[in-house]
Amino acid sequence: MSMSNRGRRGVPTVRRRVISVAACAGLVGAGTSACFAEQSAMPTVRDFLVAWQVENYAAAAKHTVGADRAQVARALAGLRNQLDAASMKLALGQPVPAGKKPGRAIAKNGENAEARFAVKIDLGENGEPWTYTGVMKLKRIKGKWKVVWDPSIIHPRLRAGQRLAVVSQTSRRSAIQDTNGASLLRTVPAYIIGVVPGELADPKKTIEAMIEALPFRGNRTLDTQRLLGRIRSAPPEKFLQLLTVEAGSAGGIERLLGQVRGLQVKPVNAPIDPVAATEFVGKLGPATNDRLQQVGAPYQPGDTIGVSGLQLLMQRRLAGTPTVRVIAQDATGRSVEELRSWPGTDPQPVQTTLVRAVQRRADYALADLPYPASMAVVNPASGAVQAVANHRTNGQNKALEGRYPPGLAFGMVGAEALLNSGMTKDTETDCPASVQVGGRTFTNPAPARGKNTFESNFALSCATTLAALSSRLDTSALMAAAARFGLGKDWGMSVPAFTGTVPAPANAADKAAMMIGEGGVQVSPLAMALAASAAGNGYWRPGFMLKNPRDAQAGVTGQPLAATAVLDLKSLMRSSVSRGTARDANVGQVSGVTATVVANGKTVSWFVGSRPEYAFAIAVEGKVNTAALVQRFLARSIPSIAPTAGR
Repeated sequence: MSMSNRGRRGVPTVRRRVISVAACAGLVGAGTSACFAEQSAMPTVRDFLVAWQVENYAAAAKHTVGADRAQVARALAGLRNQLDAASMKLALGQPVPAGKKPGRAIAKNGENAEARFAVKIDLGENGEPWTYTGVMKLKRIKGKWKVVWDPSIIHPRLRAGQRLAVVSQTSRRSAIQDTNGASLLRTVPAYIIGVVPGELADPKKTIEAMIEALPFRGNRTLDTQRLLGRIRSAPPEKFLQLLTVEAGSAGGIERLLGQVRGLQVKPVNAPIDPVAATEFVGKLGPATNDRLQQVGAPYQPGDTIGVSGLQLLMQRRLAGTPTVRVIAQDATGRSVEELRSWPGTDPQPVQTTLVRAVQRRADYALADLPYPASMAVVNPASGAVQAVANHRTNGQNKALEGRYPPGLAFGMVGAEALLNSGMTKDTETDCPASVQVGGRTFTNPAPARGKNTFESNFALSCATTLAALSSRLDTSALMAAAARFGLGKDWGMSVPAFTGTVPAPANAADKAAMMIGEGGVQVSPLAMALAASAAGNGYWRPGFMLKNPRDAQAGVTGQPLAATAVLDLKSLMRSSVSRGTARDANVGQVSGVTATVVANGKTVSWFVGSRPEYAFAIAVEGKVNTAALVQRFLARSIPSIAPTAGR
């Protein structure tokens, strides 16, 4: 875990800036005479600018007088090194407002002349490019024009002994919050890693050794050259923060980094570790090459950026953008003058719908399981997601993005379609040990139950009952029922979530398989929690997780289930808990179903249900009594400090 130089506003840090530039066609080729009133000085000006632009500094210096040529070459190269520039654009003349005629690029006065040229430097990160008009003086010596060297050629306000630098000022990163506005991050010990550029004997060796010593995954993709650029562009006598590593992210990290010559390691405390819902809230880490591809400008190698979850998704909002200033510095690194600035944006918090008490309960429910497990909890009245718990999921947010076959947990969808077609909870049905539909045999996981009401066989999780009843429905009716539960639809969520896959059955056997949650049907715990919410109150609403910035679908009306089916469906779901296979979850007014499905050699155990204040779904990658987990979730009291999910 690492982070870089995000500090309080007002603490400037020199940052690398990408300066992109292309050669001006006016510098070379035919037609250049139109730029000049005096032909005789033009070749010198042209050759000097072309050589400077293509980084042939020695050639450019040959066209100057008034200083040692090596000194001139170093000064011209300094523009790129001091700003960590990739390139720049030079053009003869100066920028001309629309509708105005260009003035003379070169004005001659006897043996002296003055030339003007346009400079365009694209900082590449925050605001429009930096453009200004450069000026150089020329003198004719023994019939040949020479550029009279002066540092002001680099910029008109640059003086001898000064250098350019780009300074960024950023504010402290904002927090991700729960539904009440409390931070979901805790402050933990960490180490600031940095250098004093002027004290480095070999900056390249120092950076390479630092990268080699870093233990976090992906450290090899930190860009050595760009980190070196940051060092070159920093004031030489000031500490430059490169990144921050969380203490405990690897044993002895401070010792390993402390052994790198020139590297300084300073202990700090930083709010970077999620209190709960780690996979959803996300982690912070260094801006490696691949991560920079995701977040883009204005972030640089080593910066602290979000690398997962909301920290990544809301990176620009949480971190803001820096105020960027181009300054002139004296030899000590003191700022002498600001030459240009671009205002940044302040960081803003992200407020989620997570309820701390509900999240703690969800974490506690899964804490002791030996298998990967995830749980999603929503508010049935609004669709607000109150908890997303992940346990042993290796950093994956399976509560939102898991893809599992639902098995008989999908039975509520088929039941709603059957009830909408004219059946009732009291319709007599059969529960044989096996049944053939469309030439495929479906078996019941439990012994045959015989004839009973639809409600009783549903409560006892009779797979053969649902498979056989599929013949009462056409494909369109079954697909319409899945759509009423929002499965496979675009919910418009601003965070990644899997809404489900419900392939249209091609034949009778596929339709029977779909009735019992097989045949390619896949869902996430969140999708099933929302489905349980609909079964409980007769109305499906899309889930949402952000209060500020507000999710677009927050407060969306949603869609009703079939009115003729709602009351009987509620009764079916309640019977499953009160006297069926889910009876271990009979706490208060819980309704729901359990299911165990085996697909591709993997067992998934489900509980999907609700009571007035919650709707929830649990998926466990192993054979578990999920109804008993509901008891843990709904227990009157739980430990005040529950294990954090994902640990």
